[in-house]
Amino acid sequence: MKVLLLKDVYKLGHAGDVKKVADGYARNYLIPQGLVTMATPGAIKQADQIKQKADAIRSQLNTEMSSLFEKIDGMVITFASKAGETGKLYGSITPQMIVDAINEKSGASIEKRQLEVEPIRTLGEHHVTVRLTVDIVPTVKVIVHREGEKVNLESLVTEEPEKAE
Repeated sequence: MKVLLLKDVYKLGHAGDVKKVADGYARNYLIPQGLVTMATPGAIKQADQIKQKADAIRSQLNTEMSSLFEKIDGMVITFASKAGETGKLYGSITPQMIVDAINEKSGASIEKRQLEVEPIRTLGEHHVTVRLTVDIVPTVKVIVHREGEKVNLESLVTEEPEKAE
């Protein structure tokens, strides 16, 4: 089914684009959410207007989010956790725990649905992407270490001055 996007849809396209999607995806999700309309000849004539309006909204949102991007991008968060001999955690570091740490450290208000990460279940360094807008996607470094062990401070010291500039 061909549809005209009325709003930006993550992993599908920007507003004003004409895309071919599965019938069920369009009928059951995209159309009821008001994200798309059927790509009729009349609707396709309006695509340029929709695209211009969406570009203006997107650029305004990107300027607002750019300061938050600078705070979050390259941030290093550490978690101490109990782990077994093989490095597997007893439990996990959940996306909500990561969001709480980011919000506390940056003063932002990010929601857990904006993170692209599964629960972390192993020791080590993990990279988490935060989807602020379609175009602005900062990366956060999450370091998970055993309780009672010291974190490798050399890697943290080299990262923090870059973040501060």
